[in-house]
Amino acid sequence: MKTQETATLVAGDAELTVQSGNGCRIGSLRIGGTEVLRQGDHFGSFPMAPWCGRTENGQFRNGGQVHRLPVNSPPHAIHGTVRDKPWRRARGGGDTQAVFTYDLVEPWPYSGRITQIFELDESSLTVRMGLETYGDSFPAQLGWHPWFLRNLGREDVTIDFDPAWQEERGADHLPTGKRIDPLPGPWDDCFGMPDGVAVTLTWPEQLELKVSGPEQWVVIYDEQPEAVCVEPQTGPPNGLNTEPRLVTPIEPLEATMRWDWRPL
Repeated sequence: MKTQETATLVAGDAELTVQSGNGCRIGSLRIGGTEVLRQGDHFGSFPMAPWCGRTENGQFRNGGQVHRLPVNSPPHAIHGTVRDKPWRRARGGGDTQAVFTYDLVEPWPYSGRITQIFELDESSLTVRMGLETYGDSFPAQLGWHPWFLRNLGREDVTIDFDPAWQEERGADHLPTGKRIDPLPGPWDDCFGMPDGVAVTLTWPEQLELKVSGPEQWVVIYDEQPEAVCVEPQTGPPNGLNTEPRLVTPIEPLEATMRWDWRPL
């Protein structure tokens, strides 16, 4: 196990642990004493920045300049550079709010700062993330990769959502650029939700949890027996190349993810 700095937020019977020393991921969310996230150094719920999912062959362009990233999921670069790095906690907050920052360093070729804000109450969690540049403009993405437990001790979770389209996935696990009608699972796929992400997880007779936010893309991954992933993000996989969002000195990139829950 890694040595981790952590912060714990408590509201009612909800308890959230943020592992600031391990990528500023949510290490635990317990609701009424029941853990809802898969445990382990690589799980919980981690931020994806400054890109989400796979970047093709570990390279992207900014204008005429080609940048290369570490190929950590051959042949691609996956999930950004911040998910296992130590973040710094900002002052203030309290029992139900915490703020953390991370300054981008190599192998990301541009300087900037990422901020995450966690706000917990008795029946919801809101996480906000922002990315600002210290200099040059650059393309980027923001998102989150939660690992929700498939089973909380009784029946398996169900996933309910109504996307406008599914990104056709090629043999290389990247979107082909073609939008298709949503297919039945299991999934390791990206979906378009132009009115905002809205996905409901239901553990029968136990808990309902809704994942929502203004972002227009969500990846659903449910191919492992232990957990399911609902990943809101600001663009599709390989978006640095296909759907670039520029971070500029006057326009940061921002994203929000909200979880609302109720016992059943």
